[in-house]
Amino acid sequence: MNLTQQLINGLVLGHAYALIAIGWTVLLGVARLVNFGHGQMYMLGAFMTWFSVSRLGLPYLAAIPVAMMAGVAVGYIMQRVMLRLTLAQDLVSIMIVTLGFGYVLHGAAGLIFGSTGQILETPLSTRDIYWGDLWFTWQDIAIVLVAMAFFAILKYVIDNTGIGRTARMVAEDPPLALLAGIDVKKVYFAVFAFEGAAVALAGALVAPRTPILTSMGFDEVIITFVVVVLGGIGSVTGSYVAGIALGLFTAFFGALVSPAYATAAAFGVLISVLVLRPGGLAAAPGGR
Repeated sequence: MNLTQQLINGLVLGHAYALIAIGWTVLLGVARLVNFGHGQMYMLGAFMTWFSVSRLGLPYLAAIPVAMMAGVAVGYIMQRVMLRLTLAQDLVSIMIVTLGFGYVLHGAAGLIFGSTGQILETPLSTRDIYWGDLWFTWQDIAIVLVAMAFFAILKYVIDNTGIGRTARMVAEDPPLALLAGIDVKKVYFAVFAFEGAAVALAGALVAPRTPILTSMGFDEVIITFVVVVLGGIGSVTGSYVAGIALGLFTAFFGALVSPAYATAAAFGVLISVLVLRPGGLAAAPGGR
């Protein structure tokens, strides 16, 4: 086994995991809500990118914003449908609605794009880089660089801008934020739209590395759940660190043991970490 190659694979995979999970992280951090249709929104972003390139003839870089706009539209519609549940913080009903919404997206994607898998080739994914015994593509480099830039910008916006302060106020106490003159409904719409755009961006970047299937969202929502919980609920930095850690663990575990058991092993790590640090990686030992 080439350890350096597995390290590279793990870093690329980890940045992909982090990018897929960031929308759900912000949703949990600001709205204190979950979205079990998140994986299907990722799948939709991948299919929209493929459709824009292969059917509409758009350049890959132009297809990415198209996919993101589709993600924004889906996020907005989802929030519009369940706005009353969001304001009431009815988490059980929201989980059921978002799970059902995910199945609707899954079925709609099958009808529109077909049930067979698709392959997306881009100018970046077809250009290989060889460095001694090591191999990766320009698509891998793009995933890492975009994820790093995305997380850095998001961290700055949340910590140092008025938009970030507004989001933190709503996250801390929605009724009090409402009394302070903040339009909580607009914040919730913005958060769902951001989630849709972020996960669609992840789909557009990661899709060239894997077959695009209507079932791919169900696998990704599991990975997203592990990253978000492992990193600490709502922690941007924690999700980034957890995504990279999970990517490295998956790469080395798959090479040393078997990729078939990687997801089960990831949940084993999640359970072990939460026993020691109930708040995830972003919390102090003991959950403080």
